[in-house]
This record gives sequence, structure tokens and C-alpha cells, in this order.
Amino acid sequence: MQNIDTLIKRLPKCELHIHIEGSLEPELMFALARRNNIRLPYESVDAVRRAYRFRNLQDFLDIYYQGMSVLITEQDFYDLAFTYLQRARADNVRHVEMFFDPQGHTARGVAFAAVVNGLSRAIADAGREFGVEASLIMCFLRHLDEADAEKTLDSALAFRDKIVGVGLDSSEAGNPPSKFKHVFARARDAGLFVTAHAGEEGPPSYVWEALDVLGVRRIDHGNRSLEDAALVGRLAREKMALTVCPLSNLRLRVVDDLRRHPLRRMMDKGLVVTVNSDDPAYFGGYVNDNYRAVFDALSLTREEIVAIVRNGFAASLMTAQANADALAEIERVLAESK
Repeated sequence: MQNIDTLIKRLPKCELHIHIEGSLEPELMFALARRNNIRLPYESVDAVRRAYRFRNLQDFLDIYYQGMSVLITEQDFYDLAFTYLQRARADNVRHVEMFFDPQGHTARGVAFAAVVNGLSRAIADAGREFGVEASLIMCFLRHLDEADAEKTLDSALAFRDKIVGVGLDSSEAGNPPSKFKHVFARARDAGLFVTAHAGEEGPPSYVWEALDVLGVRRIDHGNRSLEDAALVGRLAREKMALTVCPLSNLRLRVVDDLRRHPLRRMMDKGLVVTVNSDDPAYFGGYVNDNYRAVFDALSLTREEIVAIVRNGFAASLMTAQANADALAEIERVLAESK
């Protein structure tokens, strides 16, 4: 029987919670800064990595937005996404639903078209060159007002062929999902898939709002859902997928010890859990790193790891045929691993 590390490497996987700006490794950050003649407040790659000691979500976001400053041209966004997709393929990720934050760029004077076209070209090339299928989910920054989100949606609708959905991210505390009720209704009316970060730092009531006010079809994070038994029951009944990000939760101190991460309790309560990397350049782990970490910390079984992998495909926006092909490959890997 194959060891767990080999099994994790061989299994095809989905990534449903990845912020593409959060895949900006320090080496690429410095290369883009040189290309665009931007001075960073760090003298070296090592100095950037030393700054990645976060007390909470806001500490991380402060550095995250600073890192964005090097992304200026369409080629920058292409290089960012293509580099991530190459790394994802190394982890045998076959399907990616990629978050991006246009407001973090347009506020700096970067054209919306430069962002979307750069990311889309990288997705197309990655599909041709190494077979990773990917799509774009545009997130609204929740610390900004709904009017700004409305303008961003207006811009996005001109690129409807390149964007499959909308999400909600950034500072959760004090910014409930209901703040964005109208813009999410517009997005749904336009036929876009909708999801939202909820229950990472915010209370269970934010998860309820994401479901009932925004009409989401997935919950990003959702850790604090476990504080509300009625909510847990609903999530289980509706088979509402949670895009869980274990190493992110550890680095942002959502949990203080991975051995106390709620993922196992989520599974025990019948929730549809997926494992993802969130912002891997900042949190020290891509998809396979997250799988290995929870396997070790939570004493998961091989069968539980496979169940999480299957959940990722079931919760994705893949076509029925692509999904069936992926599930068939999982069965082949399992048969060969006995």
C-alpha cells in the first residue's frame, strides 16, 4: 500500500479557495517591482518572509495589499497566474476556481481589463500547456462600501465571458454579508455563481446571512458555523460545501494549534468539507501541504483524505463529464495503491 504522501501526490484535486494575489511569492514580487520600477519597503526576499508573522487577518491584509502594488500591467497578472497554475499542477491540481480582487488594483489606477485579460490569458495557456482547467471568481472587498462593489460589477459584466462568479472577501469583522445584498442580487440575476467568506472571524450569523441574504452556493471558510447547531444541521442537509483552509487558519490564528482545527468535527457532523490553500505564498503551504498537515494533525484516515478530495470535485463548477473523468481517475489511483 502506498504511503499517504504518495497517495496525496497522485490523487487529482480541485482548488476552490485560492486568492491569486495571495500566490505572489516574494521572488516574483521583487522581479515585478524591478520591472515596474517600484521600491518595496523590504531589502530582500528573506526580509519579506520575516514580515509574514501575523496576529490576525488584518495584519495579513496590510501586507497583502502592499504586495499588490507591484502588479501593474497585463503581463504582470499573466505571470502571477501562470506561475501559480504551474505550481498547482505540480500538486496534481486539475481544476481551479481562482479568486481575484479587482478593487485592490483599479483603486491604484490599474485598468480592469489589464487584470482580467492577463489572468485569462494565463488560464488559457495553462490549459493548453499542462492541462489545468481554471476559471475566475471576482471578489468584492467587504471593507469598502456597496456602491464601490456595484461599480466593480458594472465593469465585470463587460467581461462576462471570462468571469464565472462573484465572492466576498477582505476584513470580515464588522462587515456582514447583508451589506452587499443588492450587488449580489444583481450578480445572481446576471447568471453568476455566488459565494462568500463567512464564519472565519465573523460569527455564525454571518454564515446565515451569506445563505439567506446573498443566496450563496458555497461558504468560504465557515469555521465558526460549528458554534450554531441549527446552522450545522442546515449546512449538512443542504450539502453546502465549505472551502476550508487549514494552514491559513493556523497562520492567522483562527486556530492556535492545528490539532484543534475544526475540520474533523465538521466531517463528523456530515458537512461537505474541502481543503484549499487560500493565500499560499503568505501562509507557507499549497494544496498538498494542507492535505498533509491535516492528515498528520487530526489523525485522518486515507479514506477521509479521499472523501475530502471527492468533495472538492462535487462542489466545483466543472462540467459533468470532467467531473466524472476526475472521479474515475481517483478510483484508478486507489486501485493501484492497494
